Amino acid sequence: MRAYIALIHKESDSDFGVSFPDLPGCITAGETLDEAYRMAAEALALHLQAMADDGEASPEPSSLEEIMADPDNRGGVAVVVPAPRSTSRAVGVNITLPNDLLDTIDMRAKAEGLTRSGFLAQAARAVIEAPLDPAPDGSSRRRSRATKAAGLPG
Repeated sequence: MRAYIALIHKESDSDFGVSFPDLPGCITAGETLDEAYRMAAEALALHLQAMADDGEASPEPSSLEEIMADPDNRGGVAVVVPAPRSTSRAVGVNITLPNDLLDTIDMRAKAEGLTRSGFLAQAARAVIEAPLDPAPDGSSRRRSRATKAAGLPG
C-alpha cells in the first residue's frame, strides 16, 4: 500500500497544522491530533484525485529519512498517511494534433491553470459525460450535446 509522510505542526495559539512535503499545497488542520490525522487522510485523497483529474501523475512517496533530512521539516512530527486506492492512474500517451490546435489547447489550459494533459482530460470527460441525444435519422447512433457544441461529428 502506498503511503505519504505528513508533518504535523503546532503553534501555541493555533490548531494542529498538517502538510505533505511530497505534495506542495496539500495542507489541512485539526483542533486535536486525531482530527488533524483524519483531515490529513481526507486532504491527501482530495489532492491525489485532483492531480489525477488534471492528468498529472502523483509523485512517488519519499522515505521518512529523505523527508527528515530537510532541516525545514524537523520541527514537525512525522506521521504516515495511507494513500487511498486509486481506480485509475495517469498513463502517458502519444497523440498527433495540428500545430495550431495544440497552440490553442496550450493557451486555454494555461488560462485555466491546467496542464495540457489536465485540460485534454477535462475536455474528454465533458464530452463523455454529456447527455446523449438520438441521431436525427432515428438510428441507434447518438451523439452528445457537448460533441455538437464542439462541432464534432458524432
